[in-house]
Amino acid sequence: MTTRTFRIMVRGVFDGLGTEQHAELLARAPEHDVLRAAFTREGHLSYDLGARAAFTFRFLDSGEAEEDILDATERAELAARAWLESHGYGYKNLRSQAEDLSQAPLGKRQRRAANAAR
Repeated sequence: MTTRTFRIMVRGVFDGLGTEQHAELLARAPEHDVLRAAFTREGHLSYDLGARAAFTFRFLDSGEAEEDILDATERAELAARAWLESHGYGYKNLRSQAEDLSQAPLGKRQRRAANAAR
């Protein structure tokens, strides 16, 4: 079997942050900047508290079968919850979106390369 790569985004909104928590997040904002966002195995958190209280975790996972994406999504949600709770940050409206890259449509350059290889 081939290995499938999954990209999972877990989104939510910070909720009930205290003054110290808000200040802590603002102080760490450069390392969680949206422009530095990446899909990683550990999960990458990005947010912009100046604009809104929303956040996104980006996870990279893999599996062998199409249905493995469900387990990968559950692992990502659990990891996001664990990180938020371990730091004492309240949250709400947690939702996930997952993509199996083997099912993603090819971009223009990828189609051109595939046609050239034939």
